[in-house]
Amino acid sequence: MDGLGEAALARFVVRARRELRLTNAVNVLVTNSQELRELNRRFRGKDRSTDVLSFPASKQTAGLAGEVAISREIAASNAVQLGHSTATEIRILALHGILHLAGYDHEKDSGEMARKEQRLRKLLGLPAGLIERNGAKQFTSARSTVSPRGRRKGL
Repeated sequence: MDGLGEAALARFVVRARRELRLTNAVNVLVTNSQELRELNRRFRGKDRSTDVLSFPASKQTAGLAGEVAISREIAASNAVQLGHSTATEIRILALHGILHLAGYDHEKDSGEMARKEQRLRKLLGLPAGLIERNGAKQFTSARSTVSPRGRRKGL
């Protein structure tokens, strides 16, 4: 998967979870932009593709923090624009999604998520995070956390 195999992504997710003290599992789906567009339309009412979506697990889902969906195509495009690999961009997007699953919300937290993302990306060896770079320049993305109700099976 664009220089980032399933095992390497799983190791990254485990490390990010550990740093956030998030004990429950996180599922990550790397898919195409059409799938992200459908998820964005279905859960947010926005009929456009996006780079990353987070789906917190319901309280009844023991052992699962939630799921993160990432557009491989948008990750590749952003990577070219930013001068790093698609694998790096997928890690950045996964970290952003995991932060949402840990309860952070950059739209409401007066910069708390941005500070946490910045600290973690440095610790994890990643370039500028989504919140940081989004403040400087708009990208193809529009990320959000969405309700898990009606979530597609297999996400």
